[in-house]
Amino acid sequence: MVLAALAVRMVVVGFVFRDQTDPTNHNAQFGWEMGWVARSIALGRGFSSPFYPLTGPTALVPPLFPYLLASIFHVFGVYTAKAAFAILSINSLLSALTCIPIYFSVRFAVSESVASLAAWAWAIYPYSIYFSAARVWDYALTALLFAICFSVAQRLHLQKKLVVWLGFGLLYGFTTLANPSVLPLFPIFLLIAVVQRRRINGRWISHSVIASLGALAMLMPWTIHNYRTLHVVRPVRDNFWMECWSGNDGDTFESNDGAAHPATNPVEMQRFEATGEIGYLAEDKSLAMDSIRQHPAAFFYLTLRRAISYWTGFWSFSTAYLHQEPLEIPDIFFCTGVTMLMLLGGLSFWYEDRGSALPYLILIALFPLTYYVTHASPDYRQPIEPEIVVLAVMGVLSLTKMRGVDGVHENTIEEEESQLAMSMSASG
Repeated sequence: MVLAALAVRMVVVGFVFRDQTDPTNHNAQFGWEMGWVARSIALGRGFSSPFYPLTGPTALVPPLFPYLLASIFHVFGVYTAKAAFAILSINSLLSALTCIPIYFSVRFAVSESVASLAAWAWAIYPYSIYFSAARVWDYALTALLFAICFSVAQRLHLQKKLVVWLGFGLLYGFTTLANPSVLPLFPIFLLIAVVQRRRINGRWISHSVIASLGALAMLMPWTIHNYRTLHVVRPVRDNFWMECWSGNDGDTFESNDGAAHPATNPVEMQRFEATGEIGYLAEDKSLAMDSIRQHPAAFFYLTLRRAISYWTGFWSFSTAYLHQEPLEIPDIFFCTGVTMLMLLGGLSFWYEDRGSALPYLILIALFPLTYYVTHASPDYRQPIEPEIVVLAVMGVLSLTKMRGVDGVHENTIEEEESQLAMSMSASG
């Protein structure tokens, strides 16, 4: 599975890696904020400058992927074709390796046959291929780490040794350093494990405390780093209010208004340079809160619209928007189809085994909430895309079972009609 998945992704890498070296907008294509911070690290300026100008220390992005990309820049050069090929190849490998935690997660929750189908589905899943082989970002890294966390969380209540719970906390903290959007699910998974452990009369207080301390220990060094450089407490990253304002500034042409972002608007970039990162984010927070308070109905409408967009891919059918996003319509059909299969799979899974289905359903319900109030895009599904694929595969299997039942029913009717005809013939 892993080799097949890697082979497919490397074919894509061969076609697209040179596109990342496009110098337009200061090499924005090469990772945007991630790429600019990695450039600063590689040039010896430290973890700083999340946009092209040299603006000083930052917490706009989490640390793991920029340091990985900076190491690639150090070896192959900043923004070179070799660096693009290397990072996309690593992304592809990470995405291919995600087949492994998917397999073990589903084998534990359902069965080995379904686990094989789910892992193979991930190997050829278009989103997993595109976001690993064609985009320079943390998608593949986060998806792999979080899939491992999810697989461990399913079994955590069965583990008696404190070191295993400590390891789970450390692993989850490490995953948060790749993408802090997964952090709110940590107490949920820990609570599920505690409830299940209490049912089997196992020790849970010391175990849950140890797991929490493990996550805290992993996050503390970077929190201290951010405090020393920015003089404010920022555990991992601090970009929420900038993203919230860009999604609620009143311009709804697209979900994430580029005019509200320093990376795409020179006026915003000047404001960012003038006020500094902390001051800029404080102003965006004030703007966002004022907009929400003054237009609560519009905020509710946009939140609903973003939720629909998150699961269907649809944002607008305007001519200008479709010209900007030419693949919008086919993406809507694909994304909506996957979502429908996911919901069907989740429903059938719930009826078959509520205990095993619960972590999947909680994940699908809670993870997107942040994006409902900021801005929605298929990008932001990537940390939970492996679990989405699992439920979609179960949806396909439930449809197959339904067809099988219908087929049995039709055969039974045909047999009864045949028997009735033979009986009538004999009576005649």
